[in-house]
Amino acid sequence: MDEMAELINLYADEPDNTEEQEEIDSQIESLSGEYEKLKLKTLLDGQFDKNDCFLTIHAGTGGTEASDWASMLMRMYLRYCERSGFKSQILDLQEDEGGIKSVTIKVGGAYSFGYLKGEAGVHRLVRISPFDSQKRRHTSFSSVYASPVIDDTIEVDIKPEDYRLDTYRAGGAGGQHVNKTDSAVRITHFESGIVVQCQNERSQGMNKDLAFKMLKSRLYEYYRQEKEKEQQKNAIAKKEITWGSQIRSYVFQPYTMVKDHRTGETVGNIQAVMDGAIDPFVESFLRWSKEEA
Repeated sequence: MDEMAELINLYADEPDNTEEQEEIDSQIESLSGEYEKLKLKTLLDGQFDKNDCFLTIHAGTGGTEASDWASMLMRMYLRYCERSGFKSQILDLQEDEGGIKSVTIKVGGAYSFGYLKGEAGVHRLVRISPFDSQKRRHTSFSSVYASPVIDDTIEVDIKPEDYRLDTYRAGGAGGQHVNKTDSAVRITHFESGIVVQCQNERSQGMNKDLAFKMLKSRLYEYYRQEKEKEQQKNAIAKKEITWGSQIRSYVFQPYTMVKDHRTGETVGNIQAVMDGAIDPFVESFLRWSKEEA
């Protein structure tokens, strides 16, 4: 900023020097962009905002249409990770006809949970279905869960009698990731109803370790929300976004629009959003949640 001030003073007496004026304008725009990024980071002050993130997508009811929508969301988030410099690793993928039933992605990178926590909720798709021979408009839903990857210093008590652990044979399209042993792991937590699965690793032990990390992460968020619900029983307005709420609509027909129902943020270029350009929604959510708090 000091250098910019010097440049402005240097050319203040040369108002007709358009070349230098354009250079100054360009540098101001660049500096402004850097400032906005830093300013946004000041909103990432939650306990686990700096942590990595587990992102899970579940297809809603609706068969092929819903499964396709879940796969579109998976692609959107994977592209967002690429654009943002985050590492993405698919831990579990349950395929279905025309798409996926569910997928769990581990997103690695500084503040990845802080940026993605606002994606939790129900995502709604409205379009002319490519699977409908009569070209009718369909509405589909998928739910997204986001939880932080937490280290061993955070206590989450999981007793052996609180869960069931099942092993099964991993599978994938075209024989990919298929094992001859029961290396995939599924853990069902009785009280919360949370189910986590991992089949990415070749070793059952490694899948088990990852699955317990995922369960620990999800349970931390579950108990945190239960505590907040108890605290908010007498509140005038509920501030927290719950897992079951519809947070965003993606409309392909009769017009193109993506709208976040919490913040009012709207983007007309739906293809860019589906290619991972969800930054306007991420940023508006962080500002909105800070104002709500």
